[in-house]
Amino acid sequence: MTAVTCMSGVELLMDYLEGVLSSDVRATIEQHVAGCPRCTAFVASYCETPRILRRATETTIPADIETSLKAFLRARTSAFKQN
Repeated sequence: MTAVTCMSGVELLMDYLEGVLSSDVRATIEQHVAGCPRCTAFVASYCETPRILRRATETTIPADIETSLKAFLRARTSAFKQN
């Protein structure tokens, strides 16, 4: 494989993270990332995104609101089925 640039590395990122690249391509990407602070930061932030999103959206709905919401959704579902 030819040298990896930041742009070509991004195009291969999903395959890289899923471990489906050939060993030579993976080694080339790892070599680039190890020497590129921007790509190192990008890969780290990309890997952290799911955890950050889970944490940011963790919430407990108060019981009265949950009950009200469920009743509303049941009513809407019933109305939808009747149409």
